[in-house]
Amino acid sequence: MSTIRVDVVSAEESIFSGDAKFVALPGESGELGILPGHIPLITRIKPGAVRIEKADGGEEFVFVAGGILEVQPHHITVLSDTAIRGHDLDEAKATEARKQAEEAVKNAQSDLDLAKATSELAVMAAQIAALRKYRQKK
Repeated sequence: MSTIRVDVVSAEESIFSGDAKFVALPGESGELGILPGHIPLITRIKPGAVRIEKADGGEEFVFVAGGILEVQPHHITVLSDTAIRGHDLDEAKATEARKQAEEAVKNAQSDLDLAKATSELAVMAAQIAALRKYRQKK
């Protein structure tokens, strides 16, 4: 069985490090699926779910708020300012944060305020969608 090393790292800590058979995540231009031996690649990733099919048959799920993906034939690195393990996601907090972002969009006083609020709204919507996807898998 062929595997690839995967490291998912946030600004604060290592979220996942281990061997995997397959990794799926939201690339800038669409969903990416990565198998061992993949050609080298560096790209930005969008907010969403990183799904890791572990070598032992289990599955790990991590929400990332965007970031950078580096793929080498035997190693994948996901770097994100914010990364949260699937079991640590809190739907009530995410829903409240989304409501606050929606309010900030409505009350934006400048283009900069609007851009920040819109970005936060997109991240919260992606986090809620990732959480629901995670719960469906369980």
